[in-house]
Amino acid sequence: MSMRPTDSAAPTAPGLAPGILAVCAIILILVWGTAFTMTNVAVRTITPMWLVALRCLLAAALLSSWALYRGQRFPPLRDKRWIWYALLGFVGMVAPFYLFSRGQMIIDSGLAGITAGTMPLMTIVLAHFFAGERLNTQKLIGFIVGFFGLVILFLPDDLSLSLIADWKSQGLLVGGAFFYALTTIIAKRAPDTPPAIGAAMMVISAAIMALGAAIVTGPAPGLTLQSFAMICGLGAGSTGIATILYLYVVQKTGPSMLAKINYFPPVVSVSAGVILLGEDFSPRIVLAFAVIVTGLLIAHSKGSRHAGPIPAKGL
Repeated sequence: MSMRPTDSAAPTAPGLAPGILAVCAIILILVWGTAFTMTNVAVRTITPMWLVALRCLLAAALLSSWALYRGQRFPPLRDKRWIWYALLGFVGMVAPFYLFSRGQMIIDSGLAGITAGTMPLMTIVLAHFFAGERLNTQKLIGFIVGFFGLVILFLPDDLSLSLIADWKSQGLLVGGAFFYALTTIIAKRAPDTPPAIGAAMMVISAAIMALGAAIVTGPAPGLTLQSFAMICGLGAGSTGIATILYLYVVQKTGPSMLAKINYFPPVVSVSAGVILLGEDFSPRIVLAFAVIVTGLLIAHSKGSRHAGPIPAKGL
């Protein structure tokens, strides 16, 4: 599908000037990294489901306006693409947003950012079974190394063989990362759709589902100035503007640049959590992140990209 171009697709527009690319990268890194910080603050006064609904509603308004401004037209409601993007809206937004919000009621934002960074590792395994991308030896080694980094997040600071007290909440974050990984697999099978329209359809569907679920869970919360600011930051920033900027960078440079940018948001989430929220900073966090990144580097190094697709009979 055209919403998330693959590595084999050539850029459709001239590349970005280095200065503009640097600005775009910095904005994406900061917005994506601080999303976990804002979530930790927001869930202090807003229930997780209402937080998901409000950020999706704001993002839906922004992305729909952007798509229309770009001269795009939404397909009729009977078009099967609405079913695909409703599924993507649930798997890629409602479910992971809720799981991260719920988990971050207890877990620090820095740990949440690092856990989200394991998504590419999960994608490697899912792609082997459902997307025809062979899991060769190099990718398998990278996955195993990265998985050990994830295990470290569940161990206490002394790395003894026992689970942390909040392992269930940590597990919710892993579930959120899994849904993000699953989104990339489903997106590859979805019908071709212009990126701006696809993103808008996805978040509109997510907003409708999240709002319905939130209404069932209880009345809308009263917003403080702080919680309102967090919703604006999450909805307009990490879910809205960041999506537009993401599509812009991919169209101008190709997806490989985004793969490089994605290494840095966890660093921002840990730094913001320590500096702004006074979260603990331990060697365990550094070790886990280093091991996860090592696994990703092994799995995505040049040699792992030429294994070829899995034969159809192997699916």
